[in-house]
Amino acid sequence: MIHPHPAASNSDEFKGFNEARRIMWCHEARARVYERFQQTSFIGDAKVAAVHIDNTSRADRVFLVAFDKAGQRVGADTLYVDEPNQRLDIASEFDHDFSGMEVVPNSQLCQAISRENGWVVNLKALREYEPLADRRATQRAVFLAHLQDMMKKGEVREFLFGRGESDDTDAD
Repeated sequence: MIHPHPAASNSDEFKGFNEARRIMWCHEARARVYERFQQTSFIGDAKVAAVHIDNTSRADRVFLVAFDKAGQRVGADTLYVDEPNQRLDIASEFDHDFSGMEVVPNSQLCQAISRENGWVVNLKALREYEPLADRRATQRAVFLAHLQDMMKKGEVREFLFGRGESDDTDAD
């Protein structure tokens, strides 16, 4: 069994690293959901408003059921999970609860939610997702999280945000 270094047990010492790791996990979950949905017809289908993801019934596949705005079933698909990094775990930015999506009471979607065997993607939130912008924002957030640790240890004393001296595109 591998034991952590005694100094590593202090959670405050690596606070920035732990925050950076959490930020990356969240980004990877968002990117994975977006990427996997690209393999379905749901993103391009305007009548699909939400998709229930059953990621609990089987370890080797994820069952998707699409619903319209009225909460009625309009389609289904199955995505196979060949590698652990293909799972569709919750990405809160797309989850119906966190995105404020309204669910019609007593609808088929409402019934699927009540079974508690997965989660629901708000397709409006997923369609608005910008992978490149998210990646850039994540890079900045991870850098700033690591910077906190480096400044605490004295590895970084000062720096400037903005254009560097080598960037002379406006010099003309």
